[in-house]
Amino acid sequence: MKLILPVAGYGKRMRPHTWSHPKVLIDVAGKPMLGHVLDQFDGVGIDEVIYITGWLGEQIKPYVETNYPQFGARFVVQEELVGQSHAIWLARDFISGPCFIVFADTISRIDLKAMARTDADGVLGVWQVDDPRRFGVAFTRPDGTVERCVEKPDTAEHKLAIMGVYYVREGRDLISAIEEQMARRQTLKGEFFLADAFNLMLEQGARFTTETMSVWQDCGVPAYHLATNRWLLDNGQDNSQTSAARLVNSVIVPPVNLADGCVIENSTIGPYAVVEHGCRVIDSRLSDTILMASSAVQGSQLSDSLVGERAEVKGYMGSLNVGDDSQIAAE
Repeated sequence: MKLILPVAGYGKRMRPHTWSHPKVLIDVAGKPMLGHVLDQFDGVGIDEVIYITGWLGEQIKPYVETNYPQFGARFVVQEELVGQSHAIWLARDFISGPCFIVFADTISRIDLKAMARTDADGVLGVWQVDDPRRFGVAFTRPDGTVERCVEKPDTAEHKLAIMGVYYVREGRDLISAIEEQMARRQTLKGEFFLADAFNLMLEQGARFTTETMSVWQDCGVPAYHLATNRWLLDNGQDNSQTSAARLVNSVIVPPVNLADGCVIENSTIGPYAVVEHGCRVIDSRLSDTILMASSAVQGSQLSDSLVGERAEVKGYMGSLNVGDDSQIAAE
């Protein structure tokens, strides 16, 4: 079974962090988003992960080879960002048999094993939303099968959004549908969306069902990224009782995630703070903050903040969103 991960986007809404890292390697709750996604597939039966990379994609290979050697890995580069279907099509020579397709800039909880056991031709992971107009939407029949999909509908009455976790029983059928989609030039704002490829499969007699997510968390903008950090820390990523952080005269307010060996002196950390490896926090207070690797904070009070790698923050009070190697010193 294959897992296809389209991870080629620029991640513009997560700048400045995506100037130096692909979006899926930005840390949340102690590890990159990509790691949280891959963790869910342990025991599902994945033989190979196909990474469709783009912007700064050369960083992804060493990360997965070091941290997820149990999954075979293949890398395909998407140089022209013209949509989801195009990204999948680039890996057409390697796609056959059962496949999962997952967009790795969100964190979800869904029964992957149930999806893989289906007797349907495909399963769409879905989530009820208040405003579906920025998502794809599944229209279902009374028996629960999918009638059609609509990408970014104009109206908001159909709220069953398709949320970036898909399963197809035969990958070659999806590739055939994508090639038909591309031949017909079925695009939205110049991009080929998977909703149209799924519709072509449905027109050809495929049967699709849905699987409802129990959790869906977006990581696409800083505020949502921090909200996802809070959820993850509340749901298994708090290591306040096990971390080997170097604490001197400091208070920890769970939930937090503290890297072994990080140095915390005369400070209060938490709730919902992450301090990664190589960091130093002195005479400071952090809450709702992700402090990325090898950064340093002194004499500061930070909340609702993302601080990039090797950044230095001194004497600052408030919220920050700064990238790698930044230097912030309040006057």
